[in-house]
Amino acid sequence: MTVAPPPPLPAWAYFLDVDGTLIDLAPTPDDIQVDRELLRLIEDLHRLCNGAVALISGRALADLDHRLGMPQLPMAGLHGFEWRNAAGNVQRHATAGDIRSIEQQLLPLRRRYKQLIFEDKGTTLALHYRQAPRLGGYLHRWVRNLVRLAGKDLQVQPGKRVIEIKPRGHDKGSAIKDFMAQPPFFGRTPVFIGDDQTDEHGFVMVNQMGGISIKVGRGRTQASYRLAHVAAVLDWLRQITSANESHDKESNIAVT
Repeated sequence: MTVAPPPPLPAWAYFLDVDGTLIDLAPTPDDIQVDRELLRLIEDLHRLCNGAVALISGRALADLDHRLGMPQLPMAGLHGFEWRNAAGNVQRHATAGDIRSIEQQLLPLRRRYKQLIFEDKGTTLALHYRQAPRLGGYLHRWVRNLVRLAGKDLQVQPGKRVIEIKPRGHDKGSAIKDFMAQPPFFGRTPVFIGDDQTDEHGFVMVNQMGGISIKVGRGRTQASYRLAHVAAVLDWLRQITSANESHDKESNIAVT
């Protein structure tokens, strides 16, 4: 789809991916740039939507808190394996599968290809090949075979020049479903914005709920709408804050 989404409303529930959606992708996960303007926008959205804004990320909650400094914000980390609700309660789902064994078996790849970036998130493992894109096909075959031999408890989650190994059972779609069962999200129209294959579960879930799914950038997707890039996402979300500012100005003029 290439259809632009309708104007956003503060009565909706917003679920936002981070890397590639709110923040431009960087050569390594540690190189992302978080500016104050983005944080201010998220804070304004959270306030204007009465708290119905959550981040849905592949990063761990601790990593998100470290980079964003917003412990009051509902978040799902590690593709839904851990999440913090609006009351601040953190839940981490039980995991199965021998991630540590997989980690040891990845050592030959790490030693042979120094340009690969290995990210241990505790519950999941990620192998980034952004600096060696020519290795993509080989790495996908190698890792899929490794996970297949490890049994049925683990799965491969492909992304933008990254291969993630994670336990089965939870994804961004299940995280959104969990949030929508609780206040302040319950009863609202869900909106999910994401840019990667890891976000497709979220698009499917939101579509099933009659919500609004938005893909960032190119590529095949289950999303119903599309925005071109990160800047377009931020401009779309700013319509909420801009509308509120206009309303405040009109109110002040009327009072005067």
